[in-house]
Amino acid sequence: METRELSYFVAVAEELHFGRAARRLGIAQPPLSRAIQKLERRLGVRLFDRSARGVALTAAGEVLVREAGKALDAVAAAERRTRRAGASGPRLVVAMKPGGDGGLLPDILAAYRERADAVEVEVVLCGVGERAGLLRDGTADVAFLHTPYEDLTGFDSEPLLVEGAVAVLPARHRLAGRPFVHLADLDGEAMPRWKGRDGALVGDSGRLMQLIALGELVAVVPESVREQLRRDLVSVPVLDAEPTTVVLAWPEHTRSRALAAFVRTAATVAAAE
Repeated sequence: METRELSYFVAVAEELHFGRAARRLGIAQPPLSRAIQKLERRLGVRLFDRSARGVALTAAGEVLVREAGKALDAVAAAERRTRRAGASGPRLVVAMKPGGDGGLLPDILAAYRERADAVEVEVVLCGVGERAGLLRDGTADVAFLHTPYEDLTGFDSEPLLVEGAVAVLPARHRLAGRPFVHLADLDGEAMPRWKGRDGALVGDSGRLMQLIALGELVAVVPESVREQLRRDLVSVPVLDAEPTTVVLAWPEHTRSRALAAFVRTAATVAAAE
């Protein structure tokens, strides 16, 4: 299959209307219809049910729209990485949320820069849910991620640090003076929604801390966050919360000596600390 065919198919799958999809693609409708019919013949399955009521994906079409999206994203990421590799000089782009390195990055960078094979490192600070996306679309080479909260599918990874959890609370919260709490103590509290969980969606750590200070949320986060808390917030250890592992993650099958050296350096620094 060609990427053009997949792009045509995805447009129709998202619009569920051949006319709108054709306008979106900037082509006439008849060539689009012929391209979809050709794709169906090649695959030996119907991708769309066409009727007077409209267009709907078949079961086969539902599968292909998921896989086509991944394939097109992979092609776009490959193009982006190739262009970056051919730019002025070699460099590594590291994605992380503020404080998401568990305090390790300064020492990692210092140790890495002492290597004879070190290249320039650019650190990209982003929101909670953006780091994996920057890896997948080719913008970043490596990222600090956190398990079990983030999906590592399609990535290789190196665990660096295991952290306990703390509850971040307003200074006047009923639990603020406790030496520790259990998750049951937080029942009924409004929580931010991390990926795949219920609650208020908060992707920016600054916004999260502001909402906690206003008493609108509390959050259970890795204990390294304590070093960055505002004066009007407190942290209390949560004894039965699942630990968080800080990992370095990068796309599977990546062949980069600079990346391999950076990962080895990070593992050495983490082990020493």
